Amino acid sequence: MHRRSFLGSLAGAAGALAAPAAKRPNIIVIMADDMGFSDIGCYGGEIRTPNLDRLARRGVRFTQFYNTARCCPTRASLLTGLYPHQAGVGHMMEDRKLPGYRGDLNRQCVTIAEVLKPAGYRTLMCGKWHVTPVNPSKHNWPLQRGFEHHYGTIHGAGCFYNPVTLTRDNEYVEPEGKDFYYTTALSRQAARFVEEYAPKPEPFFLYLSYTAPHWPLHALEGDIARYRGRYKPGWDALRQERHKRMIGMGLVEGRWPLTPRDPAAPAWNDAPDKAWEQRRMEVYAAMVDSMDQGIGQVLGALEKTKALDDTLILFLADNGGCAEELNPNWKGLHIPRTTRDGRPVRLGNIPSIMPGPEDTYQSYGIPWANASNTPFSLYKHWVHEGGIATPLIAHWPRGIQGQPGRLAHDPGHVIDIMATCVDAAGTKYPAEFAGRKITPLEGKSLLPVLHKGRREGHSEIYFEHEGNRAVRQGKWKLVSRHPGAWELYDLEADRTEMNNLASSQPAKARELLAKYEAWAERSNVAPWELVTGKKG
Repeated sequence: MHRRSFLGSLAGAAGALAAPAAKRPNIIVIMADDMGFSDIGCYGGEIRTPNLDRLARRGVRFTQFYNTARCCPTRASLLTGLYPHQAGVGHMMEDRKLPGYRGDLNRQCVTIAEVLKPAGYRTLMCGKWHVTPVNPSKHNWPLQRGFEHHYGTIHGAGCFYNPVTLTRDNEYVEPEGKDFYYTTALSRQAARFVEEYAPKPEPFFLYLSYTAPHWPLHALEGDIARYRGRYKPGWDALRQERHKRMIGMGLVEGRWPLTPRDPAAPAWNDAPDKAWEQRRMEVYAAMVDSMDQGIGQVLGALEKTKALDDTLILFLADNGGCAEELNPNWKGLHIPRTTRDGRPVRLGNIPSIMPGPEDTYQSYGIPWANASNTPFSLYKHWVHEGGIATPLIAHWPRGIQGQPGRLAHDPGHVIDIMATCVDAAGTKYPAEFAGRKITPLEGKSLLPVLHKGRREGHSEIYFEHEGNRAVRQGKWKLVSRHPGAWELYDLEADRTEMNNLASSQPAKARELLAKYEAWAERSNVAPWELVTGKKG
């Protein structure tokens, strides 16, 4: 279905009050990979995302929703409703021999699929799994954790033209056709799942987990062409442009200043290799654009099967924009040596090589990631706002009440996705599963926000990744960039974290630190030096 033809019925619903849901909805959770807070159109970006924008116009946009700052911990939290360390995925897929850092989804948790399947849902997945090591054992593959069908990758990042660990159900498969592109393949399969399962009497749960726009910068030339010349003004102008739009949309407040350009990024006027720098952002934008086109295909399938109104759709990202600069010495399972037709892959951010084609392997780097995370500072890995703030769009025509297109300012966390799915499905989170005790659910349902505009939220929300730590309590946030000191911010007055109040509000800092330490103790969080075996 053409990306701009989707769902004319959405536009006519503006201003109408939704009727309460008459039956259990289908549920679709869509996750983008390494996408910044301000990239998509309905969050202030210039990237063309008409399908997500239309969902936002009829749904609810959350302005203070959080992930865990990294791909696999966020996926572990989303799937289980727990903090990642409680699920065994406090870092990456290496086994650090500590309960919170086994790099493998444990059996003291349940996935959304494991909860919804016994409740009568059909359980389907397309895309990136990334909560178990890539090894001969399939004990934690999607079908072993409650899903009936899966098409996608077990591993994390990888080539979009020839992704490693591509699987269908429980078997590795090869990419189909010479024009294979991973984002397109996932979208097509997701649309096929909808067309097959929407007409059935049982509701379905679909987890659509893209790798776009995670590096490598791979995109189809037709998509890249739409952005040719768009980034000629550079990253400084782009940050200002996005910030202004975000204020106008009500996503951020004008009293929160735009953070300074990252010190590691030159002013655009001083940047060398401008043609290459522009191309990097053009390819990144094309990757987001392609994902939105695919989401349009899924929504078109919902409309074709008359299931759109009875489907709860949640869209979010797994962490903030990624500032990693790839170099030719990088190694990993995800980096192929050659293309499918035998050409050598040219690895690294080399300005003489324009990214996009299959024989390149690059990232968009610090300056553009800084723009993706407008107006915040820092990136993926860190738990300042640039690393953990995500868009969250909720769309459910028969289930959302109140003014379509409204903003929800209640703070929330990815642990809330499981609770929301359980609530919408009318089932219960189990105390035991398959004879094992299950860690109690940490998340809280978002449905009260969708129904009434507000909910009784979390007293505190916690974060830890690679020693970077934070706790949010109401307007207060205590945060540390490892191995630095604790900082304290009043996010009502200063969400861009420019005015550190730790020295002027020591009692509040001590209170939040005590709460963080108690949470870390009960949640399997270990000091980063103990996890790595290194000091400092």
